[in-house]
Amino acid sequence: METSKQIISLAVSVILTEAETIKNLAPEINHHFVDAIESVFHSKGRLIVTGIGKSAIIAQKIVATLNSTGTPAVFMHAADAIHGDLGIVLEDDIVLCLSKSGNTPEIKVLVPILRKRGNKLIAMVSNQESYLAKNADIVLFARAEQEACPNNLAPTSSTTAQLVLGDALAVCLLKLRGFSPDDFAKVHPGGALGKKLYMRVSDLVHASSPPKVNLDSNLKDIILAISSGRLGAAVVVNADGTVAGIITDGDLRRMLEKGFPTDSVTAEKIMSLHPKTIQPDDMAINAFVVMEKNKITQLVVTDGEQYTGIVHLHDILREGIV
Repeated sequence: METSKQIISLAVSVILTEAETIKNLAPEINHHFVDAIESVFHSKGRLIVTGIGKSAIIAQKIVATLNSTGTPAVFMHAADAIHGDLGIVLEDDIVLCLSKSGNTPEIKVLVPILRKRGNKLIAMVSNQESYLAKNADIVLFARAEQEACPNNLAPTSSTTAQLVLGDALAVCLLKLRGFSPDDFAKVHPGGALGKKLYMRVSDLVHASSPPKVNLDSNLKDIILAISSGRLGAAVVVNADGTVAGIITDGDLRRMLEKGFPTDSVTAEKIMSLHPKTIQPDDMAINAFVVMEKNKITQLVVTDGEQYTGIVHLHDILREGIV
């Protein structure tokens, strides 16, 4: 059984070997890479990414990254392609084929078919003398001199190289397309990142029956208003609907601790002046920033001067924005 020291040593060796592989990719970014980027950018079709074995798994990740950053891409397994899935490839599509050796039987069957159909073929390969490299229109050299596997067999460094090159492709295409944070939000509407970019206070605010009291409301009315809203607070409003202050359940506890005569309590006497406010069109993430900075759990929402509701920290956390 390996000792702890041996396990740590092996793990570090894996990391350093793969790090060296990534470092060695930089000199391979040349005019071939530029040709690949420009071909995909100017293409009227999609980018079909294919591979077999571990390369197929990396291909799927590259497709996911491309689609999420503005480049339409489709995954096609190389083995399935020669058994019917080749119909995925349309006339204007470009094919990116990932393979370490570039000499697998499936690749040797698939490549001539793609060339006969007239689709441009980009190879991402670790063997520049391979069948795939010699028959591709553009070759991206996924240089991997040594697998991190002690036996130099299991795809480790080579798949890492493919993954990094795929990220480089996606990011360069993103930049060329002018893919903005707003564009990112449109394709990530359900994720936390997307919500940070599109969700507004108006999407979260409790505006149907916002808890409020008048300046002369008594203690019973204040407690009922706070309880009805279940937001831990009620806003004190002037006669014209503008915000005069806020009363939180914490304010009530502090009032009782100080021995304030409850029979003479009015909202005006115990409210906190100048509560923190935010507008409905402000981003929800900005509401969280204000709450965190001021160590509060709710913000008063105002449409100009008029009180329209309360947004609570729990609403933001429930949406997974932070």
